[in-house]
Amino acid sequence: MSSLLIVSIMMLAGCVEKEVIDDVNIAMGLGYDLEGDEVLGTAMIPVYKAESIENFIFSSKGKISRELIFRMRHKSGQPIVTGSLEIAFFGDKLAKKGIVAFIDAFQRDPSIGSRVYLAVVDGTAQEVLKGSYGNRGNADYFSGLFQHNEEQGNLPLTNIHQFLFDYYQQGQDPFLPLLKKRKDLVEITGLAVFKDQNMVEVVTADEMFYFKLINDKFSRGTVRTEIDSDEVIVRNIRSQHKMELSGRNPWEFTVHITVNGTIQEYSGKFMGPKEVKKVQKALEKQIEEESLKLITRMQEYKVDPFGFGHFAKTRTRGFDFKKWKSDYPNAKFEVKANVIIKEVGIVE
Repeated sequence: MSSLLIVSIMMLAGCVEKEVIDDVNIAMGLGYDLEGDEVLGTAMIPVYKAESIENFIFSSKGKISRELIFRMRHKSGQPIVTGSLEIAFFGDKLAKKGIVAFIDAFQRDPSIGSRVYLAVVDGTAQEVLKGSYGNRGNADYFSGLFQHNEEQGNLPLTNIHQFLFDYYQQGQDPFLPLLKKRKDLVEITGLAVFKDQNMVEVVTADEMFYFKLINDKFSRGTVRTEIDSDEVIVRNIRSQHKMELSGRNPWEFTVHITVNGTIQEYSGKFMGPKEVKKVQKALEKQIEEESLKLITRMQEYKVDPFGFGHFAKTRTRGFDFKKWKSDYPNAKFEVKANVIIKEVGIVE
């Protein structure tokens, strides 16, 4: 019996396709740009040197993702594999036309993980992937850019899994980071918001803090405010939000936001209890006003990245999504913020 089991395992192992790392080109990044009626695909391949990592680029034109990779292989001396893919970027022209077919192809490829970072580029994806961003390689640079801005900055959580979850969930629209190449670096300049599969609006870098407060369950970030003409930088160490359905005819929502923060910098002379209280009140007012402006603008574009439609469905028996689409632009919103300053940091 044991001999039969060993033979069976060996036979099954022989059915698994093997790839030796030295015999393949490992695509760590993919880019997609619209060129005429075709898509220009770009694969970023790391080339390991003694003290650094350089990047080699393959490109091809086609209609669908698999066709692009297939045509790139015609130019490569070794197979191009995507099992270690870390990033995939889309030029803004293609994003406005629709990118879900390409992202869905990633999901259907068992070699590609669900935590690959996605982004829209203000310009072309190829231009960004062709750059050189340090001796640790472009893939490491971009992974670090997204990771630390999600964990410590104002970037909401986003990857293949999150994008497709928002896309297929009724009552919520997806979004992606928006990138811009500036000389030798790449900057996160905002968020690209999608309606169905098309990019329709941009959340600016200054608005990302408020977007993250409403979108993420628990979030961190940094925001600037003022008291008595003095500048204050507040570090949000922990925040959470709670939605409340206040009415149904018309739809009325209240968003409760609680922020626990520390004062990182203050340009005034002294930060005492009186000044701390002023900061709390100023930031509460700022969060309420800016968050409401952001929600209202999303209504104007008929996009719902915060999932108010999905939330209403969970609180309403017999919820009608078709009716919600016509009701959403006229829904009423209120934001209530509670800011608690835990510590006082640097004063100028």
